Amino acid sequence: MKKFGKVLALMLVPVMVFTLSACGYKDDKAAAGGDVAAILTEAVTSTEEGKAFNIYCWNDEFQSRVKSYYPGYADNGDGTGKIGDVAVNWIITPSQDNAYQNKLDEALLAQKDAAADDKIDLFLIEADYALKYVNTDYTINVADIGLTADDMKDQYQYTKDIVTDSNGNIKGTAWQATPGLFAYRRSIAKAVLGTDAPNEVQAQLSNWDDFNAAAAEMKAQGYTMLSGYDDSYRIFSNNVSGPWVQDTKIIVDENLMKWIDQTKEFTDKGYNNKTSLWSDGWAADQGPDGKTFGFFYSTWGINFTLTGYALADSEAAAEAGNGIYGDWAVCEGPSPFYWGGTWICGAAGTDNTSLVKDIMYKLTCDSATMKKITEVEQDYTNNRTAMEEIANSGFQSAFLGGQNHIKLFAEAAPKIDMSNVSPYDQGLNEEFQGAFKDYFDGNVTKDEALQNFYKNAVVKYPELTY
Repeated sequence: MKKFGKVLALMLVPVMVFTLSACGYKDDKAAAGGDVAAILTEAVTSTEEGKAFNIYCWNDEFQSRVKSYYPGYADNGDGTGKIGDVAVNWIITPSQDNAYQNKLDEALLAQKDAAADDKIDLFLIEADYALKYVNTDYTINVADIGLTADDMKDQYQYTKDIVTDSNGNIKGTAWQATPGLFAYRRSIAKAVLGTDAPNEVQAQLSNWDDFNAAAAEMKAQGYTMLSGYDDSYRIFSNNVSGPWVQDTKIIVDENLMKWIDQTKEFTDKGYNNKTSLWSDGWAADQGPDGKTFGFFYSTWGINFTLTGYALADSEAAAEAGNGIYGDWAVCEGPSPFYWGGTWICGAAGTDNTSLVKDIMYKLTCDSATMKKITEVEQDYTNNRTAMEEIANSGFQSAFLGGQNHIKLFAEAAPKIDMSNVSPYDQGLNEEFQGAFKDYFDGNVTKDEALQNFYKNAVVKYPELTY
């Protein structure tokens, strides 16, 4: 979902603990603070609960969910809270330049010897680096704190797969699922495609050949199909035939080469505006003066990102008449994909295992809570029963012109396949996209960009080859 700096690697093999390292996997049990497995045993067998509950995260999204939907949470108004007689501390470090992971890694390495009130109790991770933490003893098996398979039975399978370690243990849980759709401007669809009805637009965008043909039509009438270089990347990268790294060798999948060819064509033919993800130009293309037809977004992107950019007056009510609010709709697009998502992990060494379990259960397993979050926040939550109830109801999104987009998300979520994820995804995806921007801009050849990618990749991960 976000840009990061240098990736730290964190892996565990039986007996030997591999320390958090900036470059590869270093065998250093002492640096890890001794026998990490002993911390886990102590955590799950202790019956004494602590008086401070420390949560590490990169923004206030999870904080807002706890404030609004966890029973008994009291906000102190100063960035802290209380649950019963337990003080809740939010340690929020932005993700930029890998700052969040660096802060978290430092705290995890110090966890064994930290004072009780300073220990991490909960921390959040994203899909792009989930395995970095899952395959270690720094994360607690949720079954060991009492969260059962029956509790999690309605969660989408991929959200469990991504936090399952090499021994089959589930090491985290998520309140949201993040299937992706193609969000498009209704007014532009009518002008160019002759309709804004989602099923009819989908019929004209159901595969990449048709999508590319529509891009040519958009250009002919003064619009761009996409905003920039990165917009379609995740749809290709989510559908590769194998993981980035196989037997220590970096493998560039054929599907990624298709992304390169498509993006180069879109750039050369003016089907995009040569922007980059999260840039000012990319944001402006989603605003009232934008002339870009659509954006690939997952669930969070519509209510948290696109809605804000669409407004002409960010201080006024988000409603029809404010910018292009209501001029959007969504369809499946040419291929299923996902983007992002946040997982909650219990930290080994926590002295609040009962509270860790209860927060996980209430915010990620309780169907009534999950349904309420979706109805109020329009976030797509990780509960199949709750989402299907909304999908089959009269639920409508005013931002999407009255469309029940939950129905499309409910159809897309079961199609997500996490079988090809690896601990290297974040770093290699970033290096790959960065290297090929020079090619799209005409500064290097395709082969030069590929070689630059390989060179940068092995600097970041010296243990890899190509």
